[in-house]
Amino acid sequence: MNAFVFFSAGYNGTMMEMWILMAAVLIFCAVVVEKMTSKVKLPMLLGFIVLGLFLGNGSFSTLRYDDYSLTETICSCALIIVMFYGGFGTNWKEAKSTAVSAGLLASFGVAISAFATAAFCVFVLGFAPLTGLLVGALVSSTDAASVFSILRSQNLSLKYHTDSLLEVESGSNDPMSYMLVLIVLTMMKGGMSASSVVAMLVVQIVVGFLTGWIVFFLGRLFLRRVDLEIAGFLTIFIFACALASYGLASVLGGNGYLAVYVTGILMGNAKIGQKKELVHFFDGLSALMQIVLFFILGLLARPALIFKMLPVSFLVFLALSVLSRPLAVFLILGLKKAPWRQSALVSFAGLRGAASIVFAIMAMVDQAEFGLDVFHLVFGVVLFSIVIQGSLLPWAARKLDMVDQSHSVFKTFNDYSEEGDLCFCEVKLDKTSRFANRTIAKLGLPPGLAVALVLRNGKRHVPDGDFVLRPLDTLIVTGTKFDSAGKLLDQERIDEGDERIGQPLSSLEGDVQRLVCIQRGASYIVPDGSTVLCGNDLLIFVKS
Repeated sequence: MNAFVFFSAGYNGTMMEMWILMAAVLIFCAVVVEKMTSKVKLPMLLGFIVLGLFLGNGSFSTLRYDDYSLTETICSCALIIVMFYGGFGTNWKEAKSTAVSAGLLASFGVAISAFATAAFCVFVLGFAPLTGLLVGALVSSTDAASVFSILRSQNLSLKYHTDSLLEVESGSNDPMSYMLVLIVLTMMKGGMSASSVVAMLVVQIVVGFLTGWIVFFLGRLFLRRVDLEIAGFLTIFIFACALASYGLASVLGGNGYLAVYVTGILMGNAKIGQKKELVHFFDGLSALMQIVLFFILGLLARPALIFKMLPVSFLVFLALSVLSRPLAVFLILGLKKAPWRQSALVSFAGLRGAASIVFAIMAMVDQAEFGLDVFHLVFGVVLFSIVIQGSLLPWAARKLDMVDQSHSVFKTFNDYSEEGDLCFCEVKLDKTSRFANRTIAKLGLPPGLAVALVLRNGKRHVPDGDFVLRPLDTLIVTGTKFDSAGKLLDQERIDEGDERIGQPLSSLEGDVQRLVCIQRGASYIVPDGSTVLCGNDLLIFVKS
């Protein structure tokens, strides 16, 4: 049966309500799984696979699913978001020093890895040449989500900007793997000349790259002329750009995944408002898509067939980890004269993930004749990679002395702010203010706090240290935003009719000693004992 079958005794409502409830339960389970896997130092995505395996195909429940075509469609859509965020979340300032090496690994490295794995499959495992090449192409790309879920959860920063190298490489090598899979599938169906292969590669790369750049250029041009930083429309527009880059490139015969990655990395590093909010939105959306990806892949897989292919999967994983990946990495990074420890860790950090399984599903749907259950074979390779490499990656980084204690892995992401977010507040000087008739230099402001602007008689003044303040001046003071305020501060609104209205703070008891400030209308008051409370005052306390 090419659909879900779910038996729910005693339920008389619509199936839509049941699916909505199930979706909510699965997302709750995903949150729990994330906490569990982080404690045992494994990528959280492994938990979603296991959850899908547990529920799928009637092995452990009455929920059955076996629709490869629907899965390919869902997973392809999810990969668009994952690929876009792979670019959008990359901090180019941190990554540009490793961009050349990452680009070589994402292109030539993928090809070398694919051909080396294919050679092992053909000459050691006895696969047919095209079947071996297909398997090599399917497992040639690495998974950014798996690697960085480990690095971020452990706060592992790596020397020689290796974390940035891994981020760019693993975020950009899926398009090359996708192209290799397409070429092999085309060859299986009816042959393909060498010139046709070269032409297909050129068209895929050139059209994909140009489409990604054009969508970015037009999108940025639009944003310069139209203000969308309201009501979430900026987020919607950026999301539409991601979809447009993939769809347009695919229609024109290019590589849609390459296009969406290019659009993502250009958009993510352009001067766009609400950058941190956008990164957080797409981070959450990408995480949800990864949950969907790994869960539905686990749902589709059959444990019995995974176990059947497990010996072959392990041998392919072994060849990939010991032969193919190190060969590609040491050859390419050797040209850049990278330290051997860096090459060794990059080789070890080549975790396989969802893209490999999705491309395997694409091969199954394509119905080419390869005489092998490539889906469950690749599924097994991914499981071995996540469990073995994923669990040992922090150990390998420390063993190779590649952990950089002076650096933060979060710098590789676009939501990282090295100096902290600036915030501004307005301070009005009355006629009796002790700051009046004093220079800025003599105010004694602590480090990190500065007077950015002075408003006087409708005019703006950018002050220096010798600027003299006058009564009735309005000061725009800047400082670093305190992100943890919600954990340390609490607030209380004084409602109309409150018995404390009209009373000075000195006459009150209770939490007065913990009172930090009072928001009254658009103004903030630093209270003292003589401050009188008014209706609608917002009191801000230090939490006890």
